[in-house]
Amino acid sequence: MTYDFDLFVIGAGSGGVRAARFAAGYGARVAVAESRYLGGTCVNVGCVPKKLLVYGAHFAEDFEQAQSFGWSMGKANFDWTTLITNKNREIERLNGIYRNLLVNSGVTLLEGHAKILDEHSVELGGNRFSAKHILIATGGWPQIPEVPGHEHAIGSNEVFFLPQLPKRVLVIGGGYIAVEFASIFNGLGAQTSLLYRGELFLRGFDSAVRKHLQEELTKRGVDLQFNSDIARIDKQADGSLHATLKDGRRIETDCIFYATGRRPMLDNLGLENTHVALDDRGFIKVDEQYQTSTPSILAVGDVIGRVQLTPVALAEGMAVARRLFKPDEYREVDYRMIPTAVFSLPNIGTVGLSEEQAKEEGYSVSVYESRFRPMKLTLTDSQERTLMKLVVDAKTDRVIGCHMVGPEAGEIVQGLAVAIKAGATKQIFDDTIGVHPTAAEEFVTMRTPVAS
Repeated sequence: MTYDFDLFVIGAGSGGVRAARFAAGYGARVAVAESRYLGGTCVNVGCVPKKLLVYGAHFAEDFEQAQSFGWSMGKANFDWTTLITNKNREIERLNGIYRNLLVNSGVTLLEGHAKILDEHSVELGGNRFSAKHILIATGGWPQIPEVPGHEHAIGSNEVFFLPQLPKRVLVIGGGYIAVEFASIFNGLGAQTSLLYRGELFLRGFDSAVRKHLQEELTKRGVDLQFNSDIARIDKQADGSLHATLKDGRRIETDCIFYATGRRPMLDNLGLENTHVALDDRGFIKVDEQYQTSTPSILAVGDVIGRVQLTPVALAEGMAVARRLFKPDEYREVDYRMIPTAVFSLPNIGTVGLSEEQAKEEGYSVSVYESRFRPMKLTLTDSQERTLMKLVVDAKTDRVIGCHMVGPEAGEIVQGLAVAIKAGATKQIFDDTIGVHPTAAEEFVTMRTPVAS
């Protein structure tokens, strides 16, 4: 049978664009359908604009610390509108880059909502297209719990377009997005509270990292409230919001921002016209080659709910393109030792196993840990401390986990991730000469384990 396309991709986010570009480069006839914005969540309402806001929030500290280095400045003033306007301009530029990447790769770009009609057909704008393979890369969508008054709260899509910086913000959640935006709002001068229903945020991260960040955010004035949850939200006549907690307490604020998770974006996708199955969390179920229970339909990225990180979606999209159209270059995605960063203030960088995970998996571990005041702060009154931690397999001496909380943690851990992925031992770390004076050299000068 002859098809209109060899591959029809639904979703022009990280995974979809990568799959489309590589497939087209391998000679396939490819179409990409996108109903919102090119670049997906990451470029438009995710990691890229978020990090721009994190940069903006960090300047308050820089201005304050500059005085200790001899700089005299007047009172700094922050303008939210300027930041958001400049952020929007940068995102528009990136949208254009994604458009050019697709078009210049020979991909047919179709802007509109695509709905699957059957295992080889898609409808868009009243037109029907056939494809040998269909790839779902529609990503995720913020989810706000339906407590009474939830319509007065915002999610991670709206937070990037607030008309003004709220004076008081209540952030709900305990994951990446919650701690990052608590840092952003606090750094930009808002009175910030973080509410989380669990014992401590960032579940799944190393306990030392979680506790260290708790201490640092508290030093910076973020009001952390754990074992707490909202029962209802009421809007007052003056526009302020009253959050009534399940324990009966009330918090008055100007903005309630929910960062409590994301669901797969499957709305009106037409899965009912196929045999595509979902897992018990509602994500698309795929095998090791990203094939759904309908063989001609594949899925990658956040919509499959594995590791919801942009670089992982890129790797999955590339793997699909290679398997389908360049099988001699196909390699499975390795989900072990994936480095990641949380752009809280201070930053978190991590790769490999936490101490708790290593013990649960049966490793006998040696733990090396260092906490110190960064050199940059020694002339200032800041009491911020950096945490560095290595988790080592005591039997093989291999470093199986690396964790950091401190300035530029993501940048530092990215380099170490290469060594850890390659199987570097603690002896290799010890034999590596440090770059002095840097914070990063601490990773190669920790000699005495703190626990084993």
